Amino acid sequence: MGVRAGVFLCVTSFLLGALFTHWIADSLTLWKSPVTDEHLWTAASYYSIIAKGPVEGLYFLAAVVVLGATTILWSLNDLRAGNIMFDGGSIFLFGTTVVMYLNSVLPNILSKFSSLPTLQTIPFPKDLRHTTLDLASNHLICSVALTGVLALQAGRLWAENSDDEDEEDYVLIDSAEGEPTSTAKSSKAPSRAKTPEHDIVKPLRVETTT
Repeated sequence: MGVRAGVFLCVTSFLLGALFTHWIADSLTLWKSPVTDEHLWTAASYYSIIAKGPVEGLYFLAAVVVLGATTILWSLNDLRAGNIMFDGGSIFLFGTTVVMYLNSVLPNILSKFSSLPTLQTIPFPKDLRHTTLDLASNHLICSVALTGVLALQAGRLWAENSDDEDEEDYVLIDSAEGEPTSTAKSSKAPSRAKTPEHDIVKPLRVETTT
């Protein structure tokens, strides 16, 4: 269980970090107002570098995604309530990210930014403007979804630790009669045992005469 959760968290963190690298372009088109043609050309140049990059990078990214999906789906075999709730939500968010990236992000980058004009004239082409702005929005949605995955996994870990602490608060012991009884842990100090009455030494009373 711990190994599977660790692998899935590493995969999610890696994908989230990969999305953060797009901040170079997305910060210019999503968070700066007004969006100028210079900002759009900078973002388009960045996406063009990705589109012309080696295809092995996409294969590696696909392998990482398959590893994470396999790990999180495998954890559902335990059929525990915590797994169904937390891992089910993680699967939904993780799947949403993968579907959006495959259907919107990658097709737009590969089809629209593979060949840019060598002379970056002004104004920026209108057909690329809408695509560039959409890419920034899609990257933001994917980043929020993966952050939600990390939050769900952290909540699952906290819930499991709380359950373990609650189970440790009650210990099953055997009484003197052989009947099992459940006693809760107590922070009170044990009371002093009473001294048997026959062990008490009584002082002698001495009578004096005048």
